[in-house]
This record gives sequence, C-alpha cells and structure tokens, in this order.
Amino acid sequence: MIADDRLQLEVHDLDVMVLTGIYSEETHLPQPLRISLTVDLACAGHYAPDTPLSASKNYLDLKRAATIFPEGVHFTLIEAVGDYIAETLFLQDKRVQRVAVKIVKLAIAEAGESIGITLVRHRR
Repeated sequence: MIADDRLQLEVHDLDVMVLTGIYSEETHLPQPLRISLTVDLACAGHYAPDTPLSASKNYLDLKRAATIFPEGVHFTLIEAVGDYIAETLFLQDKRVQRVAVKIVKLAIAEAGESIGITLVRHRR
C-alpha cells in the first residue's frame, strides 16, 4: 500500500430518530437527525474482481453504527451522538483510521436549510 492510498466508505442521508437535545421539549422524545458517514479504512494493495468482502468493510456495519443507539440513553449534544458513532466504528474494526460524522437537526430547519455539525475523529 502506498502511504497516500486510502479507501473511503460512505453512507449518507440516514434519517434517524435519536433521543437528544437540551431544551425541555427535546429531552423526552426522540428527534429526527440526518446522519452521514465517511469512514477511512486501511486500503488493500489492490482490489481484483474476485476480492472478498473481508478486504473492505460491509456498508451495513456503518449503517448500523449510525442508526442503532443504546435504549434509553439521552445524548445532550449531537456532538455526543457523533462521538458514539465514531467510537463504535473504531471498536468494530481496527482498520478504521478516520471517521467523519455529519449530523443535521431536521426539526429546526425552517426553509430546508441544513443546520448541524460535522465531527471528525482519527484513531489514536
């Protein structure tokens, strides 16, 4: 593998209901978030037509990390949601080198704008 080579896996625009927020009207009901992930994975030297999935990562693992949260856990900040997703992916697979999580708070958009964060974490 050449040092600059990298494989980026992407899963975008997952609409997920997450228990998050700081205001009283937000703390008891899940709110809709749109979550997108870009995950840098250690890259194989070459991908031949018959390369097995084990040389990459199943996209469903990314989707699950962004859509399945511990029951009853309230994330005060969406930044904590992003950290939870990144940490889940780092724990899942040692080849994950970097995770970028974009989270848009759908409930506060008034005219279709995207309001939210992008959190980028690197494996330490």
